[in-house]
Amino acid sequence: MPLPRTRGTALRQQLAELRGPDVPAKALDARALAALAANPGCRRRAILDGAGVNKTALASALGSPSAFGQSQFALTRGNAFEAKVKADGGAELLRLVHEKLDRSAEPPAHARVAELTAIGPEGRTARTALALREACAARGEWTLLDHPMLALDVAGSPAFLEPDAVVVHPDGSWTVVEIKSFPMLDGSADPSKVGAAARQAAVYVLALEQVAARLTQESAPAPKVRDRVLLVCPKDFSNLPTASAVDIRKQRAVTDRQLARLTRIQDIADTLPEGICFDPSRPAAELTAAVESVPATYAPECLAACELAFHCRSRSRESGAVTTLGRSVRAELGGLTTVADVLAAARGEAGDPQDPTVAALRRAAELRAEALAAMPRAATAPPEATAAVSEAAAAGGAVR
Repeated sequence: MPLPRTRGTALRQQLAELRGPDVPAKALDARALAALAANPGCRRRAILDGAGVNKTALASALGSPSAFGQSQFALTRGNAFEAKVKADGGAELLRLVHEKLDRSAEPPAHARVAELTAIGPEGRTARTALALREACAARGEWTLLDHPMLALDVAGSPAFLEPDAVVVHPDGSWTVVEIKSFPMLDGSADPSKVGAAARQAAVYVLALEQVAARLTQESAPAPKVRDRVLLVCPKDFSNLPTASAVDIRKQRAVTDRQLARLTRIQDIADTLPEGICFDPSRPAAELTAAVESVPATYAPECLAACELAFHCRSRSRESGAVTTLGRSVRAELGGLTTVADVLAAARGEAGDPQDPTVAALRRAAELRAEALAAMPRAATAPPEATAAVSEAAAAGGAVR
């Protein structure tokens, strides 16, 4: 049993108790952080990620195993490609940075590779900050930071992030490098995968900006974190690296705004009942009660980003929540939060007739009824009547 919690307990101890006394914390990476920022209203994901809960194991224990994640083959292929890109002291990687982002600088013939070895994430974070300071002081040189460690405050709790690489240019500016194993065909890649990589890189840029702000001295301006990142992928169907510069200003602004909207983890933890624990080894009924004690904000987009999506979808469907139909539908329906409320409003059984949403639903229901009534006569009706029936049916389909 976890130790009893009080409001005065340190946050770290609270999160350890929520995770389970013998369960190691799962690091919050940039991929998960970008997904969390995309759904800032989900307190369930915020507290689980903040406590370092393994959501894959948790989903399996709840009886809704997740199909979300990368295959072992994809991970192996990605690691092999990344090693190829960084071979020979990152010579090819730095050549691509120079070619795509900084042609005006001297070619990176003699680049430095920073030493980032340290104990624990806090030690590696401090060593990374020191390496960036040293690289800024040695202007005129290219510097490569291979898997640096960055810290970003997320809802009052630090998240440690590890980008593939950060390059310091001769002018002292910093560039984030994302290395992915999906191909770039004829100079372009899958837009959805590029978008996901851009959102992930935006998290790293935000973390680097915090490091840059701490390095600012009165005698020198803050180092510039470039708003274009380098995306490195295999060229066509080969294993040869190619790259593209990706502007992430939009993703950075959205992620920054969404992270600022997150409820502080301390506030969420303080509202939970005593003794709550998310240890996957606990009985299923107890674990289900623990998960359900934290409100979730489910949307179909969660299926591609969260390990608990199947569990949350099942509960959302059971309650008849309109969020199962998508955020756009939810926004259109205003104060009607369940499918039952929507159907009652459409049938005239509930709702204020002056409400524009209710009025639109009732009009759509009328059009649908007219269309269904006209269906037997549609085969013999003139063309203009058939067109009218089709238009009415399309309008009424929104309330099916």
